[in-house]
Amino acid sequence: MYIFLCEDSIDGIFTGVYDAWASRYGHQNVALTTHAPDNYSLFDKYISVPCDFDKSAKVARTLHSRMGDETYQEICQAALALEPNHKRKLINKADAIYKTIVLALSLPDAGKVLNYLGEPYVNRTFQLSRCTGNEAHHLLGFLRFQELENGILFAQIHPKNDVLPFLGEHFSDRLPEENFMIHDATRDLAVLHPQGNGFFITDTKEIDHRMLQRLSPQEMEYRRLWRTFFDNIAIEARKNPALQNQNLPKRFRKDIVEFNSIDI
Repeated sequence: MYIFLCEDSIDGIFTGVYDAWASRYGHQNVALTTHAPDNYSLFDKYISVPCDFDKSAKVARTLHSRMGDETYQEICQAALALEPNHKRKLINKADAIYKTIVLALSLPDAGKVLNYLGEPYVNRTFQLSRCTGNEAHHLLGFLRFQELENGILFAQIHPKNDVLPFLGEHFSDRLPEENFMIHDATRDLAVLHPQGNGFFITDTKEIDHRMLQRLSPQEMEYRRLWRTFFDNIAIEARKNPALQNQNLPKRFRKDIVEFNSIDI
């Protein structure tokens, strides 16, 4: 078996797909992985795949053309899903995506590949995609911006999956004339959107975090108004923590401005 070791990203996995397909070893003799094994097998050949944006772009164009927008996005969501190292019994994310692509391109309608849930690789790709999609959907509603001292709208999140590309696209459409930043504190990455331009994703390991804590006077005033509003409309007898936990999972709350503005 030829095992291609690729980077855990869309471009890394798509590069692995390109190299595995071009290798001509035969799809049944090839596997992709984003994690080096704990113990290398004596009878397998391991091939390291450096990320190549040109190869990735070629794969992306082919998939988008053959699968259509919706299924292509589902594949990208699967590539961005979290894959913990300890879940070794599950089908590897990169291999599931590769085998799903192989099946898709053999079908008359590649866009319907995710309907083949009886295939283990397709089922795994579908589950991964749903995890990323569900979390991105939650954050579209739960994400909160706050105005910094320098006028930039800032939001911080701690997602399990890499959802920044989807959040960046959504809020760039919603807030095209705003300078904003969405910080993924889990991965030390951020979406940056300059006013009137598209967004890009950048590393934030060297960022001055003190700057992100300096709020504008207007932001502080709105927080004060929120506290007053909350205190005046709250009805003690109608508090329902169980329903609140159901509608707003606790793991999102540390990044929600309202929960940082009042003592709930």
